[in-house]
Amino acid sequence: MFDLTGRLALVTGGASGLGEAIAHGLARQGADVVLADLNEARLDAVAQDVGRHGRTVETLLLDVTDRPAVTAALDEVVARHGRIDVVVNSAGVAALDPVDSVPDAHWDLVLGVNLTGTFAVCRAAASHMRRAGYGRIINIASQAAHVALEHHAAYSASKSGLFGLTSTLARELGPDGVTANTISPTVVMTDLGRKAWEGPHGEAHKAQIPARRFAEPEEIAAAAVFLASTEAAMVNGADLKVDGGFTVV
Repeated sequence: MFDLTGRLALVTGGASGLGEAIAHGLARQGADVVLADLNEARLDAVAQDVGRHGRTVETLLLDVTDRPAVTAALDEVVARHGRIDVVVNSAGVAALDPVDSVPDAHWDLVLGVNLTGTFAVCRAAASHMRRAGYGRIINIASQAAHVALEHHAAYSASKSGLFGLTSTLARELGPDGVTANTISPTVVMTDLGRKAWEGPHGEAHKAQIPARRFAEPEEIAAAAVFLASTEAAMVNGADLKVDGGFTVV
């Protein structure tokens, strides 16, 4: 099950963290992968590592906030490969501030990357997937889109916005064989996650999670592999929580 052989997947934010883990997961299941990221220094190293799974791995230096560049980049990918089957929007940033002192620059950055950047990639992919009659769009949301977390005003707003975007994509593109879904992880133990949640506040947060731990990157990657598969064809417009029960009501 979940065989992705012959599929081409684009992963934004693919040079580190969650995007890197998802790229590995997709390649293990047979997908060829295009890693898109601004971190030019890491792109080649990660591509070589993901390539160990025996698949073709390409790199794409891309700023998702540059909407014309996003459209041109996806057009180029399709022109080169003839298709784009899976898009995973994992590019994201966080700037955590008390709500009454969020700098305009932080708000604009977080919304620009996490929401508008994701929209730009989805819009650029949609027309190609529609013409092909097949596609999987996977947007990385967050537990912070479901519950209030202190100092997460901009981040929560950006991730909550993905629900409206993704559900609209699901309704509009569904008749053309394209699905769109979100994944809402808890804290993930990437390098960034470890640094941000080490110490007493991290232990206190773990205690609030029924599973009593944070997620591993491979667990989020497994969710993305499922949503990218043909077996998930009837999962459309859904949000898959991978949070150990933190948001359970």
